Amino acid sequence: MSAAHPIPQAWLSTGQTAAKNYDEFPDETEITRIIEANPASVLGVEMPAHTPEAVSAGLTFEQALPAAAERLAALKEAGRFASFGDVAVAYRISGGEEPVAYGVFCMVDTAEISSAADEPGKVIRNEDVFIEKVEQRNELNQRLRHLLSPVLLLQSGRGDELHAAVAEAVAQAGAPVASDVDEAGRTHEIWAIGGEAGIALTALAGDGDLIVADGNHRSLAAQVGGLDRFLAVVTTPQSVTIRPYHRLVAGLPGSASQLVEQIGQIGAEVTEIDGPPRTPAEGGSVVVYGQGRTWRIAFGPVEGSVVDRLDHTRVEQEVFSGLLGWDAGDERITYVGGDYPASWLAEQVDAGKADLAILIAPVTVEDFIDVNLQRLKMPRKSTWFVPKARAGLTIAELPKQ
Repeated sequence: MSAAHPIPQAWLSTGQTAAKNYDEFPDETEITRIIEANPASVLGVEMPAHTPEAVSAGLTFEQALPAAAERLAALKEAGRFASFGDVAVAYRISGGEEPVAYGVFCMVDTAEISSAADEPGKVIRNEDVFIEKVEQRNELNQRLRHLLSPVLLLQSGRGDELHAAVAEAVAQAGAPVASDVDEAGRTHEIWAIGGEAGIALTALAGDGDLIVADGNHRSLAAQVGGLDRFLAVVTTPQSVTIRPYHRLVAGLPGSASQLVEQIGQIGAEVTEIDGPPRTPAEGGSVVVYGQGRTWRIAFGPVEGSVVDRLDHTRVEQEVFSGLLGWDAGDERITYVGGDYPASWLAEQVDAGKADLAILIAPVTVEDFIDVNLQRLKMPRKSTWFVPKARAGLTIAELPKQ
């Protein structure tokens, strides 16, 4: 039986509501600038404490929640969303550096989430989470009774069939309901697929294992909130690419060079290199930048699982926990996805906004699949999948309590 289903009550954008996903911003002031430039952006609902009004008033997330509900109601009242019942929503992303991507917005059974080898379920969640983010997502879901951002799920068994099916559905559906161009020039388009065609599309999407590629916090928030189903985009392996996921570090107890020296003292091979920092081409070493200096660091071999050998794990365990005594969720660590180049990280350090940048090669698709098949957990913020599903194109209304 399929874990995916049409959306009983969907609200599809009629224009201008789309935005970057809420967790894609290493600099949260960017959120405020986007909302200020486009008040119809769904970011004003998803990130209520970052609207210009909330920032001016110094409101917390909880204090800004009532305004989020009012903002969503106002967008619907203004006709920014159109109502559709019992639909699958076909999704195409084109025009970027990556191949054309296909997926389907749908509802997925929360009971199918599996986060451990002994926990049955078709939806494989594979990454540790930050509990505060989960709690905020749950609070927003409960207050709004709408799901705004989808969990990105990778159809691991029937990806080729799903890819072809969505492409065919799009070809037959005529003009899209909505179209939006993102910051990288990609075009995001959606089509409402109802009736038997929508049922068939979601049945295919939810048949077999579904790997959480993006949205570990959102999926857990659905569980915490007792939701029967959560909003997802089920996509295909040929539709996604994994880019690097870097770290910016502020508030070091000493200088960057002192930390690098300590890393060498615990057995890592440290080499200073000329020029600005660049993302490593492959795993096995990381690049560190601070005080205008660049180092390559190789931690050396380690026994254990594929997760134990990942560079993200070595940085978390040996640098953050071992040398600095910090948890991975420490606010002094900023996680920076692959949409931001190495030059941007260097600029943050040179401007004094961070003490150190740690650049890490992207996880390979093979390692990602291996981790999931073994039902292991990825380190926090270690896989940056592109292209990302655009927030604000499709939202799902939850049943009234």
